[in-house]
Amino acid sequence: MGYLIETVYFLTAILFILGLKRMSHPTTARSGIVWAGYGMVLATLVSFAHPQITAHVSVANYVLMLIAIAIGGVIAWAGAKRVPMTAMPQMIAIYNGMGGGAAAAIAAVELLKDHSAHPLTLDILLMAVAGALIGAVAFSGSVVAFGKLQELKFFKDDAKFRFAGQQKINAAIFGAAVVLGLIIALNHSTSGLLITLFFLLGLAFGAMMALPIGGADMPVVISLFNAFTGLAVALEGYVLGNSAMIIAGIIVGSSGTLLTLMMAKAMNRSVSNVLFSNWAALGSGEAQAVTGSLKPMEPPDAAIQMAYAAKVIIVPGYGMAVAQAQHKIWEMCKLLIERGATVKFAIHPVAGRMPGHMNVLLAEAGVPYDLIFDMEEINEEFPTADVALVIGANDVVNPAARNDKSSPIYGMPILNVDHAKNVQVIKRGKGVGFAGIENALFFADNTRMVYGDAQKVAAGLIQGIKDLG
Repeated sequence: MGYLIETVYFLTAILFILGLKRMSHPTTARSGIVWAGYGMVLATLVSFAHPQITAHVSVANYVLMLIAIAIGGVIAWAGAKRVPMTAMPQMIAIYNGMGGGAAAAIAAVELLKDHSAHPLTLDILLMAVAGALIGAVAFSGSVVAFGKLQELKFFKDDAKFRFAGQQKINAAIFGAAVVLGLIIALNHSTSGLLITLFFLLGLAFGAMMALPIGGADMPVVISLFNAFTGLAVALEGYVLGNSAMIIAGIIVGSSGTLLTLMMAKAMNRSVSNVLFSNWAALGSGEAQAVTGSLKPMEPPDAAIQMAYAAKVIIVPGYGMAVAQAQHKIWEMCKLLIERGATVKFAIHPVAGRMPGHMNVLLAEAGVPYDLIFDMEEINEEFPTADVALVIGANDVVNPAARNDKSSPIYGMPILNVDHAKNVQVIKRGKGVGFAGIENALFFADNTRMVYGDAQKVAAGLIQGIKDLG
């Protein structure tokens, strides 16, 4: 039976890897998710026959496990069906947190269990403690990320969670958790009080690490906690002797780590800078010497310029997600295409609140995949665009990143929107971006500001284009 289980786990690993590979392209992503899902179902079913379970679990426990799976499955199914695409980042954050919490719970059971008959080896204890700490951090940090993305009242003001000496206190909390973990592992302590305190410190550190981070850094934070969850699951898989957990955890941990590094690179920042500096969220950017003036344009006038353009590049940002304007934007684009215009969408790696956020929203609106381009693919096309339409994006289109060495965003790769012949910017107000600096693009001679809610402005553009016949 053991060989059969390991063979099935190997097949599961293949399905996970193939699923992840297929997720790398929009046209195969859906099937990739299904393949990985089949792998998870297979791993779950065969785990019921695992020797560690059959040797220690009664029929009543099997019933409880099936009930738990049913309850969790129903909640997840109902929640996923109801959540709007605009809320996908927070759903990803909370589900990721559940994975970290589950790994921590597994560790808690193993640490509290009486192993006097078969004492655990030191390596197993150290792995259990490490997985517990990392899982607890991922759980509480992900819950905070969910609260920020959901814009819950308690989490709205990032500044109230910042104070002098914050990083020293966080380091002290983490250090105390590590010391307690070592005491538990080295002494094989099953003290409920000691283990509870250890978990509370881990949960506190995860929350304290995430609370001061601004919402615009959430793509990096979500990816990092995703990597933490994978690592915790892999460690607890080692503790349980479950190769499926080890493989799945390593895949999630490694992919999450790579994605975290890619997101940080796209912002020209290190991961430590995102987690510990809070430079941007504090609005510490130096004042920019911006010349020119903001030039407002009404939707009917913007519609005329748009209607007679031969090539239009759309740059979506978080403002489009907040206004849920993707459907109206695509409706406008279809009108332009019917008039003979070439329409393309340009996506910055950190646009929105999670990796691929804009891609998901556009796919949900029905935008064909072949019209959506990454920054590297489309940046050279902006000079040939008659109109570049920016919807709620700010720092990712700020030319200061390219030409102002004193700017806090200098060196960050941006979309070359300013190179277009004409630029229209849909923006709710005149506020600065996440970096706390003025955007030189908004003051450029070829830029016009179309103020208002993105969905309402898009509706005005649609009407204006239709009125032109």
